[in-house]
Amino acid sequence: MFLELIATFAAGFGAAGMALLANMLTGGRLPKWAMPVAAGLAMIGVTIANEYSWGARTVAGLPEGVIVIDEVEESVWYRPWSYVWPQTVRILAVDALAVQTREDTPDLRLFDLYLFARWTPPATVPQLADCARSAFANATRRTLANPEDAPWAEADPAVLREICEGQSDG
Repeated sequence: MFLELIATFAAGFGAAGMALLANMLTGGRLPKWAMPVAAGLAMIGVTIANEYSWGARTVAGLPEGVIVIDEVEESVWYRPWSYVWPQTVRILAVDALAVQTREDTPDLRLFDLYLFARWTPPATVPQLADCARSAFANATRRTLANPEDAPWAEADPAVLREICEGQSDG
């Protein structure tokens, strides 16, 4: 966040400097408001670019084996351009290399969901997947002790595919 703030100010100073140079080259013919407007537009542009590139930068920084399951895009009224180009605000990922299976319950998988959101620290949510039922449950002590008593919910097929296919080690 701090580096984005520095980049925003640097863009503003750079654009103001370019406007000042353009004013000097034209013999002072640019209006007095040209420099602050150039700085403001550059700062707004860099801020928008940082907001839109957050999702791609986050995905690019994920370690090997972490698979993005979903990217949530959002459009809001105070960013009218977001109705044309929605912004990624949340990312859901799973570490496919760290899925755990027990020999006595081969249809159950223990894994971590990674939740990323803009301006929010990443969160890890332990989950239990039942591949036979196509269902998920939060991995709590009670759920792990007795999976039959777990409050199962319908699973997202994309997540289930990543968790259940090709996992047989324990």
